[in-house]
Amino acid sequence: MLTKVLLILLGMSIILPSRSEEPHVESENGPSAHDDVYGPQPQALEKKLLSEETKPTLIGPHPRLGKLPAATHILNSILSNYDHKLRPGIGEKPTVVTVELSVNTLGPISILDMEYTIDITFCQTWYDERLRYNGSFESFVLNGNMVSELWIPDTFFRNSKRTQEHVITMPNQMVRIHKDGKVLYTIRMTIDAGCLLHMLKFPMDSHSCPLSFSSFSYPESEMIYQWEDFKLEINEKNSWKLFQFDFTGVTNSTETISTPAGDFMVVTLFFNVSRRFGFVAFQNYVPSSVTTMLSWVSFWIRKDSAPARTSLGITSVLTMTTLGTFSRKNFPRVSYITALDFYIAICFVFCFCALMEFAVLNFLTYNRTKPCASPKLRHPYIRTRALTPPRARSHQHPEAFVCQIEDSEESDGEEGPSCPAQQSLGRGTIQSLGGCYKWCKKYFCMVPSCEGSIWQQGRLFIHIYRLDSYSRVIFPVTFFFFNVLYWLVCLNL
Repeated sequence: MLTKVLLILLGMSIILPSRSEEPHVESENGPSAHDDVYGPQPQALEKKLLSEETKPTLIGPHPRLGKLPAATHILNSILSNYDHKLRPGIGEKPTVVTVELSVNTLGPISILDMEYTIDITFCQTWYDERLRYNGSFESFVLNGNMVSELWIPDTFFRNSKRTQEHVITMPNQMVRIHKDGKVLYTIRMTIDAGCLLHMLKFPMDSHSCPLSFSSFSYPESEMIYQWEDFKLEINEKNSWKLFQFDFTGVTNSTETISTPAGDFMVVTLFFNVSRRFGFVAFQNYVPSSVTTMLSWVSFWIRKDSAPARTSLGITSVLTMTTLGTFSRKNFPRVSYITALDFYIAICFVFCFCALMEFAVLNFLTYNRTKPCASPKLRHPYIRTRALTPPRARSHQHPEAFVCQIEDSEESDGEEGPSCPAQQSLGRGTIQSLGGCYKWCKKYFCMVPSCEGSIWQQGRLFIHIYRLDSYSRVIFPVTFFFFNVLYWLVCLNL
């Protein structure tokens, strides 16, 4: 009986271990979907993974499942005694941070606010000996959730007005730890940075918009920045929003500034842009030039058409005023005059002078014609005056003279009425003005008081009734030479 019991127990002990080993053999030799798909595993395997995590040196037969606990063990070991509040090499040597920058989008540039927008991927690299490890992994890539557990340089952008860090769908940050202690920290951000625009040569201006950064708390004795080889590609695939500007290149500089907190190293990247001339030319230069030329049409209108010439001149002046105001609408309120302002101001002067030309012509014509409105003005004592010398008669009766009316319109408006008595009276009145008249009389004379050829005793022969003819030549020629000089100076600045 005892022998039978022992045989039964021995058989059961042989059968039970064979049944427990049967699933393990299938998982090793038989096909299984769990070997190809990284996902939920059977309960038995989960217990096995938990037991393996407690023993990181034991790696099971599955390579894919065995590296995960090894990586976890390495990270736990290097971060267990790591103090992220202290920089690497504290008290021994300064931390060298290598900077690299990739521009995703540049622009737009706001002229009114003097700022620009830039979207960058900012990379910083440094060595931290506390993060060295031994293992088969060359590097570990950690997402933004692990950034708070490591020491990160406190870099800030000195000329930024607003900074946005992208967090959709996860924080756009990345940390890569190499086995030799090299750390790469990458972050994507959008920055609205200030750009001081010098608008003196507007619209032929070029600008360098800076992007400067430094450490906020570590002086130069504790942290040093250095550039990686920086090259920015310029091609049509860049989705940049420069609009009125063309990108011409990029430069960088490094300097040290002194503050009450210490001497800090500042690294600056300059984005060089130049303005496109086409937009401003069609919006400002062409309308100003055309309006100035339209004001010259009044020189071909008869001088007795006062309403037509006056309305044309006033309309030209008001149009130039509107163009000057419009050019400053989306413009910073600078205290100096720009190249465009100077051009519009000269065009305004031309329009105003065209209006004043008709006012002068109408005034002189009216004053010379008005005293001759009475055909004959005779003094009662004609016989006595006839016997008196001319000079004595003028003293006796200065208000009495005879005018011969001549119609100036018959000669196409070129010749004015002639009245010798009036001329002598006018000259006597003007002589009382003093030195101004003497200076003008030395170089100029007015018809019909001028006699002889064009040049007479060094004086210029000017016919007041031919002002329109003079203006038809003087205004266009002067405006042409002004444009030649203006563009030569502006394009060579």
